[in-house]
Amino acid sequence: MTGTIDDSSTDSGEKPGAVTATGFVGIPSVDRLLHSVECEPLLESYGRARVTQAARSILAEIRAAIANQEESVPPDRDIISRMHTFMAARSFSLQPLLNLTGTVLHTNLGRAALPETAITTMVRIARGSSNLEFDLASGKRGDRDVHIERLIVEMTGAEAATVVNNNAAAVLITLATLARNREVPVSRGELVEIGGSFRIPEIMLQSGCRLVEIGSTNRTHLRDYAAAINKDTALLMKVHTSNYEIKGFTNAVKDSEVSALAHEHGLPFVTDLGSGTLVDLTNYNLPHEPTAREAIEGGADVVTFSGDKLLGGPQAGIIIGRRDLIEQIRGNPLKRALRVDKITMAALFEVLNLYRDPDRLQETLPTLKFLTRSAAEIQQLAEQVLPAFQQALNNHASVTIIDALSQIGSGSLPLDLLASKAIRIVPLQTEHADKALQEIALRFRQLPVPIVGRLHQGALLFDLRTLDSVTPLLEQLEILAQP
Repeated sequence: MTGTIDDSSTDSGEKPGAVTATGFVGIPSVDRLLHSVECEPLLESYGRARVTQAARSILAEIRAAIANQEESVPPDRDIISRMHTFMAARSFSLQPLLNLTGTVLHTNLGRAALPETAITTMVRIARGSSNLEFDLASGKRGDRDVHIERLIVEMTGAEAATVVNNNAAAVLITLATLARNREVPVSRGELVEIGGSFRIPEIMLQSGCRLVEIGSTNRTHLRDYAAAINKDTALLMKVHTSNYEIKGFTNAVKDSEVSALAHEHGLPFVTDLGSGTLVDLTNYNLPHEPTAREAIEGGADVVTFSGDKLLGGPQAGIIIGRRDLIEQIRGNPLKRALRVDKITMAALFEVLNLYRDPDRLQETLPTLKFLTRSAAEIQQLAEQVLPAFQQALNNHASVTIIDALSQIGSGSLPLDLLASKAIRIVPLQTEHADKALQEIALRFRQLPVPIVGRLHQGALLFDLRTLDSVTPLLEQLEILAQP
């Protein structure tokens, strides 16, 4: 047949004369494997060339194992199963999953879920060319910030804005622009570790400025800032500690007081909000977090914050503030290395645009929807999916609904917990129960759309706060229930 690759003479075994050796009899040819019914899904997904290479690699492994007397010839279906594993391991490893950990803004699981409007616009812009840096009116080169700057300014009250690829980058380029080779006083209680071992002192070091630690871990006063100011001081800075909290005998200086002191000495005042939000979360019965507008109104000259945390958008670092300072930051050569692409720009615009309709924000922004979900609504979801969980784990585990506490984010208000409901799974096997629990958790993670929960006190918990639709979950449970 035209176009058919026949490897029967070259891939059916060892070299001529060696194929008849007892241990190698029955090794299939590549052509035989490729023409089997079980191989059709592989060919459809990956194409003939890649599947052929997979078959040759697996057959070579089998021959080597037989030569070492480690195995005999497996059935064709087992070889094709190994080909599936081979191809999957070499495919794109990033995949969607169901986050049922109870942490809404989970750093390891991609943080904020994007709204459908953002996804639609991302796809539309990704399909072809766009006026990313092209001025349609003049026909000349344009600035990519223009597409979202006006909207950010509208939302925050700042004079100007620019965007880089995350908040660590926002802090880095701000300090590299405004404080290189000069001193920046920061309270010892604000020298936070952002996550993944990225720490404020290390970012400051990379920016080229010199950190001056002031105050103590638990108490810093305005006089500490004043005493640190000298001819080498570039600016005053406060870092909002959104990922931890010190309680007890503490004191922190208000932003407005540090701002007034900075301006008294002719210095800029920079605030790193970390998580960052555009709305007063107390309006939604959530803990208060300083908003970008509050920071500007409090006297900050430059404010930095994240796009993919409480804002509910894509990964980005947003920098707002005085126009002259933002223009300096925008002109830094680092900006080109840290700038965001057209896809991020499209998603960020659509997320920011939702804030123009605050009355419906709770419905349209997934992050806010998940954070404000009531325990009663989550209870209904739990009752709806409980039978499917029980069927999937029949004779293997006890499955019940329990009260739970969700976390806003691992790096965003981690101490503030929300009442929720969870599916609790406990292995029926009492001997080696921990191993059995780990195996059950692994089975859920190995599903086509992995389901990720959290282990807690000898049980696997699936917190349903972030379950947007029961259909994907039920489909995965059907697969798990199959023998």
